[in-house]
Amino acid sequence: MNLLVLGASGLLGGQVLRQAQLNGARVTGTYWTTPPQSTGAEWLQLDVRDPGMVRALLAQTRPDVVIDAAYRQDDWATTAEGPANIAKAAGAVGARLVFVSSDAVFSGRGSPYTETAAPDPVTRYGAAKVAAEVAVQELAPSAVVVRTSLIITDTGASAHEQRAASAAAGAGGALFVDDIRCPVHVDDLASALLELAASDRSGVHHVAGPDAVSRYELGRLIAVRDGLDPEKIPRAHRSDLGPAEPLDVRLDCRATLSGLRSRVRGARTFLAAQS
Repeated sequence: MNLLVLGASGLLGGQVLRQAQLNGARVTGTYWTTPPQSTGAEWLQLDVRDPGMVRALLAQTRPDVVIDAAYRQDDWATTAEGPANIAKAAGAVGARLVFVSSDAVFSGRGSPYTETAAPDPVTRYGAAKVAAEVAVQELAPSAVVVRTSLIITDTGASAHEQRAASAAAGAGGALFVDDIRCPVHVDDLASALLELAASDRSGVHHVAGPDAVSRYELGRLIAVRDGLDPEKIPRAHRSDLGPAEPLDVRLDCRATLSGLRSRVRGARTFLAAQS
């Protein structure tokens, strides 16, 4: 398989690239600013906001599959318009597309959410992801749209792990007890993305962990894993800050995961296994 991973310099994209290499795929990864130091993959610079640049890169690489893990949470054009550019270019070269979306497309008022639930975002980032999903499905009907949740690693590399470590060290803010998500391990998510890429599935799929935990509980699990004192993590309620963010967003992933070989563990499992 000739695979193009967009956003391969990021946390998830990098793991997709590494797993694909181990599976024998020919892999090209893209970056936006600084090329990563990695062997065995070709690295190309790409600004997904530039449709001409996207078309030229896909025409150059001629991938069988494109996995789009590129995003900037604070930039509408990258998050919403970039996937539309990618979907058009993928169609032009006959490439299969897997687009990574987010649980941010939901408000948290109708949890748990199945794949058929109607998006109702309450944040700009969530709205950007919904716009991207609509564009991808319209322009590339055979594409797979994968919604996921908080991504966790073994190494403390994710923002959630860093926030927990900072809170446990007394150097960061409180973690919310009423902000519920379904964290997923980056290895499990990458495996599921590659399996979906190799399948004949299309449409919306949910891939997240089976454990619904608050950001506070997640922080405590991370602290224990890392040998920190979880009792030092301050607690807070996001609801006290107003309705700017969704609270309880649980992805029901049973329909997607029932047909996959990839193991997707819950946070209590993959964090306890390392403690």
